[in-house]
Amino acid sequence: MIDEVYKALVEKTKSIGGAKVENNKFCVSVHFRRVDEKSWGALAEQVRSVLNQYPKLKLTQGRKVLEIRPTIKWDKGRALEFLLAALGYGNSNDVLPIYIGDDRTDEDAFKVLRDRGEGFGILVSKVPKETNASYTLQEPSEA
Repeated sequence: MIDEVYKALVEKTKSIGGAKVENNKFCVSVHFRRVDEKSWGALAEQVRSVLNQYPKLKLTQGRKVLEIRPTIKWDKGRALEFLLAALGYGNSNDVLPIYIGDDRTDEDAFKVLRDRGEGFGILVSKVPKETNASYTLQEPSEA
């Protein structure tokens, strides 16, 4: 289903300059960072027109990105917990998880680390904001 949506969105958005559709295997991202602000509405409408055909998918928004995902309880925090457990580190004191992110969708992972009391979340943002991360950086190069 993700592959179908990806192909449909590539076709639907090709006339909108700067739009980039990315297949992330488990979700599809439509980046509009390079799209003229006047075209944001048209792009969102194209995305919704495709999404209307897939009731098992939902639309979420990050920083200049629209994400189409399955309607399951899954976020970056749950993904972090899954990875730690799958690698055998779910209840381990032998590993120090470090999670670096720059989007509000990363807050779920920062919260997991904070609640566990193990590891560090690092937010990369030029603008000070409320976060569950332990630390902040202004630029990706600082990581």
